[in-house]
Amino acid sequence: MTEAGRISDYIRSLDCGHGRLCDQIAGEAIKGHVPILKPETAAFLKTMVSIVRPLRILEVGTAVGYSALLMAQAMPADATITTIENYAPRVAKARENFRQASMEGRIRLIEGDAGEVLGELPGLYDFVFMDAAKGQYLSWLPRILELTKEGSVIFSDNVFQDGDIIESRFAVRRRDRTIHARMREYLYQLKHSPELETSIVPVGDGVALSVRRGEVCHEKH
Repeated sequence: MTEAGRISDYIRSLDCGHGRLCDQIAGEAIKGHVPILKPETAAFLKTMVSIVRPLRILEVGTAVGYSALLMAQAMPADATITTIENYAPRVAKARENFRQASMEGRIRLIEGDAGEVLGELPGLYDFVFMDAAKGQYLSWLPRILELTKEGSVIFSDNVFQDGDIIESRFAVRRRDRTIHARMREYLYQLKHSPELETSIVPVGDGVALSVRRGEVCHEKH
């Protein structure tokens, strides 16, 4: 096992769970091969929500509702979450999980294509969690910037693509090359956008943590 793997195992050994319902959802998701947050990423996400204390959260990619419920545990009492999911069976399961958590009034699930839904959303969000089709992050970025403001946080998960991100395009499976190229371009845009301050963090399968800037002061020479 690599040193990074041993560190991940140690971090996971310290995890104390997220309550009966969330732990049950996670267990069922793993058995059903539904992609959910890795334990260390789940803890990082909750910590970031606790720090930012956002009142309006946007999640792109609900799956079965696990990450939305984690954020709900950490967000302020008067905060709300809008979450988007396009896969009908997961929408039904997420709605049931929100009902069991008595969170239907604070978590609004919109069923539909994320690109279309994002184009119709009103208002601004304090915290955006990106965890849907990785090849679409780049396409959605301009609209995400329109939906955020100075101080808003964009938390993008799975940016390492199970390690493929560091490989050349020819070392990646042919069917994954488009996603590989688009994720590399997405990360480049996050790091080079004058509107964002971004750190790429080696947590789980990689997290890009971006903060919307205000006016940028340019150093005079």
